[in-house]
Amino acid sequence: MAGSTLASPSAEPVVVAAKTSAAVSPGRETWRRFRRHRLAMASSVVLALLVLGVVIGPWLWPIAINEIDFSAQLQTPSWAHPFGTDDLGQDILARMIYGGRISLAVGLAAMVVATFVGVVVGAVAGMSRRYADSFLMWVTDLFLSLPQLPLLLLVIYLFREQLKAAFGVEGGVFVLIVIVIGGLRWMPVARLVRAQFMSLREKEFVEAARAQGATRFRQMVHHILPNALGPVIVAATIEVSSAIIAESTLSFLGLGFPPDIPTWGRLLFDAKDHLDSAPHWALFPGAAIFLTVLSINFIGDGLRDALDPRRVI
Repeated sequence: MAGSTLASPSAEPVVVAAKTSAAVSPGRETWRRFRRHRLAMASSVVLALLVLGVVIGPWLWPIAINEIDFSAQLQTPSWAHPFGTDDLGQDILARMIYGGRISLAVGLAAMVVATFVGVVVGAVAGMSRRYADSFLMWVTDLFLSLPQLPLLLLVIYLFREQLKAAFGVEGGVFVLIVIVIGGLRWMPVARLVRAQFMSLREKEFVEAARAQGATRFRQMVHHILPNALGPVIVAATIEVSSAIIAESTLSFLGLGFPPDIPTWGRLLFDAKDHLDSAPHWALFPGAAIFLTVLSINFIGDGLRDALDPRRVI
């Protein structure tokens, strides 16, 4: 009877060829997703042109903003004055270029203040499990319930002269408007950051860091905050447009920058009495505010979609 032998499995390894794809960085993937948002890309081009115009505009259109020419009062747009002139014969294009830098600077600076305060308050509230969370959210709800425009007017009325004496006329008004607008716009950011922190603090990677002895501050800064930046960036872009509108509103009401500093809102304030005879005086500053705010909002929508991994683009 012949013994049967069992064939042993081969010891030679089986090599399976697989296609290797180059790893795509998160930044490149976000840019790819952002480029597919057509309105966001178009808005980025419009905003870039506006920023470029107010930055290099004084070199391309070197006309003094306070040059008065009574013989050219309230002229309509022409080759000599592409955006027309005001009631003193001043060139509106030159004044818009100068004022655009201030309006955009106010929007960016107020956004930084609002985002910083909102991230700090939201992070502390999101990491707290006891009384700090309830107290900070109570303060946030209190600020949300306050009427912002009357409060803006009250604070500016009370502290404008003191800041003018400390920082000068233009610097004092700039600091006051940035602090007031930023100090009253941090609440949505704080609530958003708190929600992100409360969700992320229970994730496995945070538990692992906690088990390895990471302090609460290190958990916040190194593990949770980088993963919560997506919604914060989107909220920050919206804050820029809100700050520009708030500054324009204050200037339109005559409580912003002084008359010799032609922000876009101040130009609208000066043009309100000449809407019938010189509509171009209000049209161009209003269009600049409209395009800037609309572009920033569309860019925020594009960033929201690009930073959301659950959305297929």
